[in-house]
Amino acid sequence: MKDPIQEQLIAARRTQILEAAAKVFAEKGFHPTTIKDIAKEAGIADGTIYNYFANKPALLIGILDRMRASAVQTVDVPADLSQMDVRTFMHLYFRHPLMSLKTNNFELFRVVISEIMVNPELRLLYRQQVMEPTLALAEHVFQQWALAQRIKPTQIPLLTRAISGMVMGLTMEYIMGDAVLEAQWEALPEFLTGLLMDGIGREG
Repeated sequence: MKDPIQEQLIAARRTQILEAAAKVFAEKGFHPTTIKDIAKEAGIADGTIYNYFANKPALLIGILDRMRASAVQTVDVPADLSQMDVRTFMHLYFRHPLMSLKTNNFELFRVVISEIMVNPELRLLYRQQVMEPTLALAEHVFQQWALAQRIKPTQIPLLTRAISGMVMGLTMEYIMGDAVLEAQWEALPEFLTGLLMDGIGREG
């Protein structure tokens, strides 16, 4: 049986390390940052970090997971998502990743994206631990809805990736300095939900 006090201490130490890593990565970039830099920021010995994270890519993934978890915690999500109203689900599905990038997380995400482009190890971790679980969740719900005729039959895997691509593309535009997105970021979940559910025009 696990000791709950020990688990709390481990979780607190992980959080301490991840917060330090996020601060240093955002300030210095991924490659210039060393484990020693992160340990100094966290106020711990260098070797302590390796008790919790195997390497710098694992730290980046840990930071992304915390960002995603923080966004999810702000919304009351029912256990059975397939029973949720379609529009409500889509709003949440857009809101989680978009709102997790608020405050200083855009600078950190810029670091992550630049490293993913050139680091196969981090790219694999990002796909396995961030992208695939998110896509699998959406595919499961959409398939249930299609069977129940709550949405139009369509190519579900392509649908989920198109939606994911919208979020990724908008994030890239933001970190490149798009003034419209900077001013209206919080309106995006509602706007994208309407765009997906209602389309952009009427025929006839």
